[in-house]
Amino acid sequence: MSFGKITAAVAGLALAVVTVNTVAAPASAQRASGGSGVTVTLPAPAGPYGVGTFAVRLVDRSRPDPLVKKKPYRELMVSLWYPAKQSGQTAPHMAPLAAADWDRHSAPPMGIPKGAVDWAATPTHARLGAPVDPRAGKLPVVLFGSGDGGPRTLGTAVVEDLASQGYLVVTVDHTYEADQVEFPGGRVVRALPLPAKLTPRVIARLLDRHSRARLADMRFVLDRITALGRGGDLDNTGEKSTRLPEGLRGAPDLTRIGALGQSLGGSVAAQLVHDDPRVDAGVNLDGGYVGPVAKSGVARPFLQLAAETHTRESEPSWKTFWNASTGWKRELRFKGAAHGSFTDLQALLPKIAETVPKVPVADFVGTIDPVRSVSAQRAYVTAFFDLHLRKRTTPLFEAPDARFPEVSIIP
Repeated sequence: MSFGKITAAVAGLALAVVTVNTVAAPASAQRASGGSGVTVTLPAPAGPYGVGTFAVRLVDRSRPDPLVKKKPYRELMVSLWYPAKQSGQTAPHMAPLAAADWDRHSAPPMGIPKGAVDWAATPTHARLGAPVDPRAGKLPVVLFGSGDGGPRTLGTAVVEDLASQGYLVVTVDHTYEADQVEFPGGRVVRALPLPAKLTPRVIARLLDRHSRARLADMRFVLDRITALGRGGDLDNTGEKSTRLPEGLRGAPDLTRIGALGQSLGGSVAAQLVHDDPRVDAGVNLDGGYVGPVAKSGVARPFLQLAAETHTRESEPSWKTFWNASTGWKRELRFKGAAHGSFTDLQALLPKIAETVPKVPVADFVGTIDPVRSVSAQRAYVTAFFDLHLRKRTTPLFEAPDARFPEVSIIP
């Protein structure tokens, strides 16, 4: 499966399946020495804490893999992002073999030739396995899911910022759906091939299947975070190959849990809010709704962020979801934004296009100013979770903010 291909197809059907005072620094790009491709960087997080991260393989032996039936269990890669002391090595945006696979298979459908970008050289702002910063106290939890076909890394710009604001964010790769997942030991699992013809009916079936698999994945991951919050182990494989960062055991605040997702990940976030009583609030980054939640809506706080042309009139599931939802709700529209604006492509593609010719930037991330777009996304997502998980009041959802002229509140 190709993230570029499936995103373009789904967005074309409008079924999208990728603190308040922050101003994001722009991404940068430069030609790597030795002609190995352009290197890019993400905007630095703006919260008061440094950021730590580590990745772990989880295995759910209670069910066969929902996408590959002959496999008797489901295995996932997840990353945890959290406020941390600044020590240790900087984590890469993508693991090396995943980056190489992205370069070969995922970047070309976006108009980026193989080898034009050194994806493995993109750094994050997080330190691998760094100790938790005790100043942050107990950490509210946010689960993050990317768009259909997208790896968990594509939400890093927003995820890192949330972690720097004092949240524990858990990003999840959905194996056999994400373009590529790198497991420990150098094993890369690619997505299952797409059908030859991506008709609306075929895409709808794929999204329904993926949505159900993702929902079970997220509930399983939340089970593991619950164990971690109660002082237990996160890794349930028995291999014990991953050592928990200092201070992480017992750090999750299990009374404050949110869900965040882009595209199909946003739909699954809504279904998780609806189905799982542990989840208190959710955010959908420009995703159409798939499955029962499209008609049931939610009764807990929910925020929708929308690209310019994504409306309740153009997307029937948005209208039914909105009308059925009875809790606190807001919808924000980003003028000039496209579907990919709510992924790391917003920060990366404009800079890549300065050096790599003929990258169709507007097709994926629109014409919105990328710095203000990332800043606004971070500000509104953080303010939402601060309001509903931390009970911190904010004026952001009551009236337009002059710092973000592209963002409008839709009644």
